[in-house]
Amino acid sequence: MSRIPLVTPAAATGDTQALLGQIHSAFGATPNMFRAVANSPAALKSMWGSFGALGGGVIPAALGEKIAVAIANRNACEYCLAAHTALGRKAGASSQEMSAAQAGQSDDPKTAAALQFALRVVEGRGQIEDGDVTQLRGVGFSDEEIVEILAHVALNLFTNYVNVAFAVPVDFPGVKLR
Repeated sequence: MSRIPLVTPAAATGDTQALLGQIHSAFGATPNMFRAVANSPAALKSMWGSFGALGGGVIPAALGEKIAVAIANRNACEYCLAAHTALGRKAGASSQEMSAAQAGQSDDPKTAAALQFALRVVEGRGQIEDGDVTQLRGVGFSDEEIVEILAHVALNLFTNYVNVAFAVPVDFPGVKLR
């Protein structure tokens, strides 16, 4: 049971109703996470805007989803782990790739470096070393991509905290935490 009401699209008004309509169109349903965040129109606008902005960024969707599952697993967010595993598969990642990403691993050196960096940022609460950024550049990431990786980390921390703190019911196929 969620610790905060899940706003139904029918009960929403104004900007919240319009945003929930966009979200429903994008997913074919209105995921519970967005319904929880809809209690604050400003928070919903921020979250949905971030998803849209990063979806149009230079980081491929599959990499963004792999980063999301690594962070979700680290933060024990069952909701985000389930949602981003499904979205990663939709973005073309295999089940094996998503499972490896959940553990912060990848056979691809560039993806592995991004996942390791994302987890260092989470574990260190942003306190990283020069070498962490140098390592990303060494495998071919541009500064634009490095900043986007960090933006993915920040967005996923927000969504993890929403779902864990508010005990949002998972409405995606479940995935076991490691």
